[in-house]
Amino acid sequence: MRAADALAVTVAPTEAEMDTGVSPLQVPPVMAKGLDKPKLDIEHALVEDDPRSWSDTRKTGILIIISGASVIAGLCANIQNPANAQIEQQLHASSAQISLSLSLFILVQGNFPVLWSAVSEIKGRKLVYLASILFFTLGSAIVAVSQSIGLLIGMRILQAVGSSAVLSVGAATLADIYEPHQRGAKVGIYYCAPLLGPALGPIIGGVLTQAFSWRAVFWFLVIWGGVILSAFLALFKDTFRKERSLMYQSVLRRRTNGRKRVNEKPCKDIEAQPPIATAGDAEDITLSFADVNPFPPFFNILRRKNNVVILIPSGLLFAFGFSIAYTCARTLSLYYNYDALKTGLVLLSFGIGSMLGSILGGWWSDRTLARLKAANGGVSFPEMRLESTKIVMLGLPPAVIGYAWVCQERVHVAVMCVMLFLSGFFSIWIYSSTLAYVVDANTGSSSSAVAANSSIRGASAFVAAEVAVPLQDAIGDGGLYTIWAGLMLFAELVILLVIYRGRQWREACIEKEKRKSAGVR
Repeated sequence: MRAADALAVTVAPTEAEMDTGVSPLQVPPVMAKGLDKPKLDIEHALVEDDPRSWSDTRKTGILIIISGASVIAGLCANIQNPANAQIEQQLHASSAQISLSLSLFILVQGNFPVLWSAVSEIKGRKLVYLASILFFTLGSAIVAVSQSIGLLIGMRILQAVGSSAVLSVGAATLADIYEPHQRGAKVGIYYCAPLLGPALGPIIGGVLTQAFSWRAVFWFLVIWGGVILSAFLALFKDTFRKERSLMYQSVLRRRTNGRKRVNEKPCKDIEAQPPIATAGDAEDITLSFADVNPFPPFFNILRRKNNVVILIPSGLLFAFGFSIAYTCARTLSLYYNYDALKTGLVLLSFGIGSMLGSILGGWWSDRTLARLKAANGGVSFPEMRLESTKIVMLGLPPAVIGYAWVCQERVHVAVMCVMLFLSGFFSIWIYSSTLAYVVDANTGSSSSAVAANSSIRGASAFVAAEVAVPLQDAIGDGGLYTIWAGLMLFAELVILLVIYRGRQWREACIEKEKRKSAGVR
């Protein structure tokens, strides 16, 4: 970056500019009252071919591609369920081995994104997408021709590795191309895609298994993986810019021996985070694997109290969705005598509710942030976004209790569909806002933040899957989902805690990190 570029600041777009798609202006610095030098923050560091200045058409194309890739993550976790009986029979497997193939998949899928996010900080987003989808497609093909349950379990793990990248890098890509005030709606749309998996997975899996065999399920995934891989190869342009990466900034400061120390107070606006050292401070550098250990950034996310606290409800909300899709299919099979296709159609109500909750929740999240920012003199902070969850908090626990006792009392399946729809709508409305908050509150390390979120939710879903059937057998759907209603109420209370205390925690952690970076105790 030229020295002259380093002396410019990026001005956030006006409402008119956002409506017309005009890119933010880069202008000479203006000395604000009481300031003796211009502010430059990591969200708006000057970069070549700024992804945020791309046309709306290109941005929408990127959103569609990564959403198509994220369908894989949700679909692959659920599409096997209708085929389990046939797999067990043909591969001479036990029920425990079939369960292991499902629970290990969700565990690996949740925890592997931390490695993909580190690679994306070195090689960019596109290479990560290409490599991960290739792994997924290869794993699916080998599962389709497997002759033993051991090979199937092993290749299901490879599928999980491949399908996991988009869970962290996808949200980071949206952070690359959209301003914070736009992300809520975009994250809502993006998160709709994996929600199609729990809804459509049982339907697709049931149709293919009944019409052909269980192997057709995985050949379908091979075809889908090939389509997505082709889309990334031909249509996707890398959005990663290292100047906006905290990891790159950290290496840059180390290599310049800390000559440029930043001592300004942290900015309160989520669209103007703390000042940074620019690429003009030293010759351009290239990160290598020696510079990047994926675990320190991961644990740095967990050192912030606001992050740890918000990840608790995030994990619970995701585990609830995984549990209800898993146990509902079992209830419909055992007590309603539904086949795989009918079960999939019932679960579609949960998927539709989840998709609507994701879209509307994201839209309301952005609207709430804009309203509170205007009321706060044009200054925003990440916790404002969580205010959007209050409107639906009263609806989630009753919807879950309603589902619990509808199933327990074997009420008509139409009532079950209504409870599934409401449970999906309310839970994902809240979840989409927590995910957007995780991105906003960790500027410059969004992929690591989302990877931490994926790890927590994957571990939570693994536990939920392992205990679901024993609890369902012991206390029934009524008892199991009354417990889940209590956990959803607890999750809501934790979110309220972050709304009222999260800003204080976050700013204290940022100040502590700055002091540590500057060598001040």
